[in-house]
Amino acid sequence: MRRNKMRVTGAVAVSAVLALGAVSCSDDDGGSGGSGDEITIGFMGDLTGENSGLVVPPFQGATLAVDQYNATNPKIKIKLKRYDTQGKAEQATTQVQGAIKNDKVVGLIGPAFSGESQAANPILNEAKIPSVTPSATQTDLAEKGWKYWHRVVADDATQSVGAAEFLANAGVKKLFTVSDNKDYGLGLAGAVGKAMQAKGATVQSDAVNDKGTDYSSTVNKINQAKPDAVYFGGYYAVAGRLFKQLREGGYKGKMMSGDGSLATGLLEGAGQANAQGTLLSCGCLIDTAGKTNEQTKKFAADYKAKFKADVAIYSTEGYNAATAFIEVIKTGKKSSEDINEGLKSVSFQGIGKPIKFDEHGELAAQDIYIYEVKDNTIPLLGNSKEAKVA
Repeated sequence: MRRNKMRVTGAVAVSAVLALGAVSCSDDDGGSGGSGDEITIGFMGDLTGENSGLVVPPFQGATLAVDQYNATNPKIKIKLKRYDTQGKAEQATTQVQGAIKNDKVVGLIGPAFSGESQAANPILNEAKIPSVTPSATQTDLAEKGWKYWHRVVADDATQSVGAAEFLANAGVKKLFTVSDNKDYGLGLAGAVGKAMQAKGATVQSDAVNDKGTDYSSTVNKINQAKPDAVYFGGYYAVAGRLFKQLREGGYKGKMMSGDGSLATGLLEGAGQANAQGTLLSCGCLIDTAGKTNEQTKKFAADYKAKFKADVAIYSTEGYNAATAFIEVIKTGKKSSEDINEGLKSVSFQGIGKPIKFDEHGELAAQDIYIYEVKDNTIPLLGNSKEAKVA
């Protein structure tokens, strides 16, 4: 069906603390990952840190998929074990080693962020443990030569083209990009800038300290440049602080960020009034009302029934990542190498998108969607090719 024709009026909403507390998956300590008729799949990401609002939803999506699968009383059951990195690469490195050596995981959903993926995936690759990330979008992750790596979301190169296409259609001719100077944010902001330059726009750029709180230097540069739009590459905690200071500093133009900022934490950081009209790009389709098709409608209903919350950013991608493993395991494959081999040919209609990996572990089909803050919600405007500012 033509998803780019749909409009979703629901809101992106998640309370990371309450949502995580509501999870009732088969996560526990101890046990062997591949013994008997049960195998262990890990989920790794920032589950309690300042950007956990981006990671709790995909964890819940993965939990739902595993619980639904285990409820069918399959021959091979799955234990889903979570690893909280708080988004820190050094914690991802330590935890992935424990997951492999102590918990004997045969697969990993994640890591959730690009920086921790850079740190953990070489270890996973060496140990021959397949991973499927629901949300790490840095473009060059697919260029590392990792044979056990996959993702179920469009990369930043695709996102940058979609964002630039939308901004150009919105009449933006002067763009100012800002990044948090980290792997994901720097790559995304730079790619959006290059894509806009290719469309004839003038682009200036700057970076902020993700641990800082005073961005007045960057705000002054932006006000002097008088751009039509500012695009921030990074996560919502920093985006909220930056956008708050931009509005309070008198900037009147468009503000936009990527998937790393698509969470209600952005509104909390910027303040609801300052956040109004903020635009966001993402390779994820968030259909809170289940209006896209019957499959997304059932997923949205099942998700809300289990977690007492609407689907949010990467909920569907977490579900799809887990389902990729499940589809292979259902064929009787239990070892990490056999599962990785099965992922090469897995093909199914996931929630909101077809799931099939190319030789680099990327999705064969990719779309980018645009969202806009309205009141205390972040509804979908539509596909980047056709979306228009409300």
